[in-house]
Amino acid sequence: AGIGKCVAMELARRNARTILACRSRERGQAAVREIRAATGNAAVLLRLLDTGSLASVRAFAAAVLREEPRLDVLVNNAGVTGLPFAITSEGLEQTFATNYLGPFLLTNLLLG
Repeated sequence: AGIGKCVAMELARRNARTILACRSRERGQAAVREIRAATGNAAVLLRLLDTGSLASVRAFAAAVLREEPRLDVLVNNAGVTGLPFAITSEGLEQTFATNYLGPFLLTNLLLG
C-alpha cells in the first residue's frame, strides 16, 4: 500500500521486473494482480519478507541472490509506527528491527 505500491506500479509501468516484498501473502497477491492489470507487465512477482525478522531477511536475500541474475534497484520502504512495545523472537525491539535493522541487513546482504 502507499508509497511502496506507487513505486512498484511505476517500475512495472516502465517494464521493469519488479519484486514486491510483502509480509502478507494475501495483500501482496492482491497488489501483484492490480499492478499487472494496470501495467500489462507480467514480470511482477511476490516474495514474502518480514523486515522485523532477521531470519526472514536472510532467507529473502538468499533467494534473490540465487534466483535473480542481477538487481538494479532496491527500494527499502517497510516501516511501522505506533506499535506497543514488543520484543521479536530474536530479542530485538520490534519497531527498531522492522524500520532499521532489517532494511540495513537486507541492503548489505544484497550488495554482494
